[in-house]
Amino acid sequence: MENIIKSIDSNSPVHRKVKPGDRLISINDNKILDVLDYKFFAYDRKLKVVLRRPDGHEYTVHVHKNEGGDLGLDFETYLMDKPRSCANNCVFCFIDQLPKGMRPTMYFKDDDARLSFLLGNYITLTNLSKREIQRIIDLHVSPVNVSVHTTNPQLRCEMLRNPRAGEGIEVMRRFAEAGIIMNCQIVCCPGLNDNEELDRTMHDLAEMYPSVHSVAIVPVGLSKYREGLYPLTPFTKEHAAETIQQITAFGDECLKKYGCRIFYCGDEMYLKAGQEMPEEEFYGDFAQLENGVGMLRLLETEFRSALKLSDEPDYVPFSIATGTSVNPLFKKLCALAAEKYDKMEAHVYAIENDFFGHSINVSGLITGQDLIKQLKGKNLGERLFISQNMLRRQEMDFLDDITLEQASEALGVPIYPVEQDGFALWDAISGELPEVKLPQRDTEQTEYYKYNQN
Repeated sequence: MENIIKSIDSNSPVHRKVKPGDRLISINDNKILDVLDYKFFAYDRKLKVVLRRPDGHEYTVHVHKNEGGDLGLDFETYLMDKPRSCANNCVFCFIDQLPKGMRPTMYFKDDDARLSFLLGNYITLTNLSKREIQRIIDLHVSPVNVSVHTTNPQLRCEMLRNPRAGEGIEVMRRFAEAGIIMNCQIVCCPGLNDNEELDRTMHDLAEMYPSVHSVAIVPVGLSKYREGLYPLTPFTKEHAAETIQQITAFGDECLKKYGCRIFYCGDEMYLKAGQEMPEEEFYGDFAQLENGVGMLRLLETEFRSALKLSDEPDYVPFSIATGTSVNPLFKKLCALAAEKYDKMEAHVYAIENDFFGHSINVSGLITGQDLIKQLKGKNLGERLFISQNMLRRQEMDFLDDITLEQASEALGVPIYPVEQDGFALWDAISGELPEVKLPQRDTEQTEYYKYNQN
């Protein structure tokens, strides 16, 4: 239920005054509807907090705390409300390309402005009411991450298959006038929003600088489960190269005019084109790392720095499993390490995505069954490293619900998920292994489990 308090932190300024099960009503006479209201109105040093007991009795707590300090209330739901689902039916939606029979949460399409601000999710702006738009402006909710795709209103309606989609560009202009910072993404679909349409979109978004802080252009991802869906064409090597040239040229103009490139291709576009990633300084403040922009360049830079400062590793043989797109990079990194430490024994394996189709080549979409099937019987050494992105962080299982423990048992080797970080990768390779935290499952085991490193 909305605004129901589940627990109170022991160091909370209202500890012992508020009880689990109470409902938060208002702060300083401002009605609290959800987590945005809570975080905004609870910022001040002096608060008048009105709550309601389960029996309907209302009471007031006066609070003195540090400015910006947390009230320490934990609610039954993170948003203090139900998450808002997507109102679109985008022609490129990857959720529509999932096979049947996966866990239900995989099929939920969120499009919630609150999650954009709090967790970095991307939203299309199509399900915001006038009140919500004004609240974002009034509370100065910033930054907001926006899935733009095109600034052509008619084309946006067609691509999102929502008659309101074209209105989103005007909402962005209102946000820009109010000084709301926006990081944007464009899923580029050959034949739809590329070429001249992409030029138009980049020009329109550049006019909103500095509110439009960065824009990532990523190639559309197509799984093998597209029967009955909108006919889309994947990027060819040649078209990917042409698109990189187009975006880089416009970014060069922006760099001269604004001192900021603004527009960046996702790493996958360079991989499709068979091109090297730009150097580190190209990416500025790396504003679009979560969208896979500059992530591989930064990974290599961090790894080289870690290797330069490194101590002698433990020389335990290991293996790394990656998606096919990044496999050459990980082989390169292991080769760099072997140049310095020639006793190192490493094996890097590319996992073909049989589950979703071979056109899906990123590590984050590798399933447990593909990992097991393709690594069974291979020389894995004494440790197998995978990207943390392959797993749900809390549940520690793959997209197909195979658990980390099951994969480890099937392959006969401990598996260590590693963060997307060059320093963390070197630490793991050298023997400073990441702790593997497993949740309680049906079988008896401790909540925190650490693989035996001996």
